[in-house]
Amino acid sequence: MFGYYRLASAVPQLRVADVDYNVDQLMDGFRKAAEQKAAAVVFPELSITGYSCGDLFFQPRLREAALDGLRRFAEATEDSGTIAVAGLPFLHEDALYNTAAVIQSGRVLALVPKTVLPNYREFYEKRQFTSGRKLGTGTKEAKVNGAYIPFGTEIIFQDAASSFSFGVEICEDLWSVIPPSSGLALQGARAIFNPSAGTELTGKAAYRRELVKQQSGRCLCAYVLSSAGVHESTTDTVFGGHSLIADNGRLAAEGERFGRESALILADVDFERLAAARLSESSFNDSKSLSPAGNALHLTLPAEVPAPLGLEYAFNPARPFLPSPAHRPERCEEIIAIQTAGLAKRMEHTDARRLVIGISGGLDSTLALLICERACRALKRPASDILAVTMPGFGTTDRTHDNAVTMCRLLGAELREIPISECCLRHFGDIGHDPAERTTTYENVQARERTQILMDLANKTGGLVVGTGDLSEIALGWSTYNGDHMSMYAVNCSIPKTLIRCLIEHIAGESSPELAATLADINNTPVSPELLPPSGDGSIEQRTEDVLGPYDLHDFFLFHFIKYGAEPNKILYLAEHAFRGEFQPDFIRRCLGIFIRRFFRQQFKRSCMPDGPKVGTIALSPRGDWRMPSDACGTVWEKDISHR
Repeated sequence: MFGYYRLASAVPQLRVADVDYNVDQLMDGFRKAAEQKAAAVVFPELSITGYSCGDLFFQPRLREAALDGLRRFAEATEDSGTIAVAGLPFLHEDALYNTAAVIQSGRVLALVPKTVLPNYREFYEKRQFTSGRKLGTGTKEAKVNGAYIPFGTEIIFQDAASSFSFGVEICEDLWSVIPPSSGLALQGARAIFNPSAGTELTGKAAYRRELVKQQSGRCLCAYVLSSAGVHESTTDTVFGGHSLIADNGRLAAEGERFGRESALILADVDFERLAAARLSESSFNDSKSLSPAGNALHLTLPAEVPAPLGLEYAFNPARPFLPSPAHRPERCEEIIAIQTAGLAKRMEHTDARRLVIGISGGLDSTLALLICERACRALKRPASDILAVTMPGFGTTDRTHDNAVTMCRLLGAELREIPISECCLRHFGDIGHDPAERTTTYENVQARERTQILMDLANKTGGLVVGTGDLSEIALGWSTYNGDHMSMYAVNCSIPKTLIRCLIEHIAGESSPELAATLADINNTPVSPELLPPSGDGSIEQRTEDVLGPYDLHDFFLFHFIKYGAEPNKILYLAEHAFRGEFQPDFIRRCLGIFIRRFFRQQFKRSCMPDGPKVGTIALSPRGDWRMPSDACGTVWEKDISHR
């Protein structure tokens, strides 16, 4: 559904050279994968015979038993569209090949020979096998159990009606200077299946894991590896049964090594997302000339591959912009360093004597102020070069005001307080607006008054106005045009709201107890522009997320819409899965409608947004990251969710 396919890596028990026993184990593993609606399951290298048979591969009886076992295994798949990839030795024109058989719906579709044969230390495959390079370019035919099938290294298997496609390489192929999978990916394979038989040495598993992750990222593909398990021969080496599934540079699933029982791991992979990534990554398409598509055989699968009914094995985080907990401190520091370096460079280039910033006691201005302090520190300038201006208006509460004042004092920034209520009332009179009418005019007058003060103070002090608006607000157009929408450098322009809290929390962890407590309270304060008067008890009356919907949802929508071009119905499906138990489907749909309408109708603000540093793969700068007409219509996208 929506381009998702379930991939499986199986490590069965086996007995060296006991083909009947091994095929029984393969059939059992296949049945379990098919029951889980896997599109494909990969078994280890030479799994029909066992990898460690040595010179027994020269014995005709073993090879004949392997072919008969292949026939029996293929027959067991007849009632399923699930693909199986299993290994066996195969004799072709007086040469012996280490091959992977691709099987679906009772048929052996093709044989793929291993290209790179190890011949060092514990591996001596060249003693028994011939490299697939001997076959030359293109694809040959081989007779297998009475039928002629494709035989070659450049075969792309593809589903005629979907984005599902894959290629096969075997074990050492991945470890080579130019893995065959690189060419297969450039020729259209969105997944690579690798039947493997790597021995276990200290540190080797970590290296193997990184190889799989890196190759999946480099090729913008899914990568499934199944390595031979502990039941292979232990004469001189031990096999660990390492199973791995990676998805565009991310480890999606990993099995335990050294298990005595048969094992199966699964991962749900979005093939449409892989296709979208290849479309937007120009370096991928620029590399296609290195591997001309004319050399490959594109083989249409005879049956439709199954799709999962749900996403039990999908990596679908509800907050995709947040770094993983294991890497959070490192990633937060990296993001802050990028923001700091960008602002410091702009200060040097403009010869700014001051940094002028409006401080509200809210999330965005807090992070921007913290970055200002770091930029001054990087340039060996005092924090007093920061001119922080708090401009209380009709909606300012004691909580946000006090937090702003405390934070400026603790950081050492110069603080000025310039109330704006009286000048806004005068302006209402100038334009004939009744202040009792709490309309957009009532709110935007305040935002523009604050921006005017900051700009004029910057002129007066030789300063640079630091913008505070974040990526989530930019996406939704939740800013006042030529008000808080404008600045001289916008340090938060590619930081979404969900990430801002994370960054503030990180900085709080390195701060004094008093500053940490202030930052914690700021993080816990409801998001609000504070442009409407407080409620009777003095608390915030105007809450942004009551109007727009939760930023958790909007950041999720933004991530999938921009990064992968996901259609609205797919975004809705993914959100319902990610936020199951947190938000109701009807509420998610309503919020997605708000996101789409505002994203299209507010593009004019993004078309003239100020400079600012890009910290992640998603940004909305009109100078490179997002180029869209200001008057583009969102009707097509709005219809998509209204018809669901």
